[in-house]
Amino acid sequence: MKTTINTIEAEELLLKYLKTEYLLNHSRESRAIMEALAVHYGEDKEFWGITGLLHDLDMDRCGPDYEGHGEKTIEILKEEGYDIPEMFQAILAHTEIMEKSPGKRVSRLDYCLAAGENITGLITAYVRLRPEKKIAGTKVKSIVKKLKDKKFAASVSREFIADITEHCGMERADFVQLSITAMESIADQIGM
Repeated sequence: MKTTINTIEAEELLLKYLKTEYLLNHSRESRAIMEALAVHYGEDKEFWGITGLLHDLDMDRCGPDYEGHGEKTIEILKEEGYDIPEMFQAILAHTEIMEKSPGKRVSRLDYCLAAGENITGLITAYVRLRPEKKIAGTKVKSIVKKLKDKKFAASVSREFIADITEHCGMERADFVQLSITAMESIADQIGM
């Protein structure tokens, strides 16, 4: 079993298992945010980025009920010959809010992945409403306002986003700015 993974291998796995454009974009957005968070906290940028990239690897397999989400990603990675407990823990933990999930966030990586992958949905939904449909020029205060509106992008976990402040010590506005900047850095890849 391989206990490490590099970006090239991760990209190959992403393209092998995910075919839905939205999911590919979401995975890349999550990677960009996780890399930025890793730099902020002095963590391993590549490892955190790959964890973000692969966290939803099972979504085309799970279907609309999300049954076994997270667990199936770990199964895929194990079938591909990987055994990376810290990554597996974070992937499973990002499903903590789902009924029947055995995941529980405990580490900084876990909390950052759950927050980072959720904020992508809110920012993407906001950008789609803008006339130019571009992330450039997105303001922190606009995203914070949408965070308070629980009906907007209702599937986004506000709890997971809020937990980055409580468990990781990053102010909400700083996290939103980091996320916007990270997503803007890959705007050409994600069509924003």
